[in-house]
Amino acid sequence: MPLPPPPSSPPPPHPHSREPLSLNWPFLRSLLGVLRILQLVAGAVCWITLAAHKYEGATYFAVFAAVLVWLLTLAIFGLSLLGRWALVPGLGSRWLITNIVHDLLFGVILFSAAAGIMVHKAQDVSYCNVSAYTFPCSYSAYLSAAIFAGIAAVFYLLSGLYCVVRRSRGHHDII
Repeated sequence: MPLPPPPSSPPPPHPHSREPLSLNWPFLRSLLGVLRILQLVAGAVCWITLAAHKYEGATYFAVFAAVLVWLLTLAIFGLSLLGRWALVPGLGSRWLITNIVHDLLFGVILFSAAAGIMVHKAQDVSYCNVSAYTFPCSYSAYLSAAIFAGIAAVFYLLSGLYCVVRRSRGHHDII
């Protein structure tokens, strides 16, 4: 089978994928960079706390939501930190809007749902919080996961609002 003829024009230039990797210090020092680090820490504490204890029922969704959003945040943080968001097909040219959707749609909604689930689970086992109860109890794990999921949801809300304000002021980039 013969090969097709070569294109008459050169291919479009690739994003700066051949440049050496370096940290995007302006992003790391910005409010959004600090909020991303706080989101990663609060999200990790939430899902590690849940994963370290026995869970059942709706807690599976809370673990799924926390891990999913945490992994997406880690990917967005890594791409932003390295300045490589232009390499993401379809989303790289709209990175600010991608951050808004991630923060407000995924981060706030899923971490708020996880916090609500964990508050309900903590209330269900609140009877074991008394000093006379001697059996193993997940009350403190559920309560701390609920607190950190709520804190993470607030961080996502703040970063989403920050990106919305940047967009409303005519900016098209995260820094």
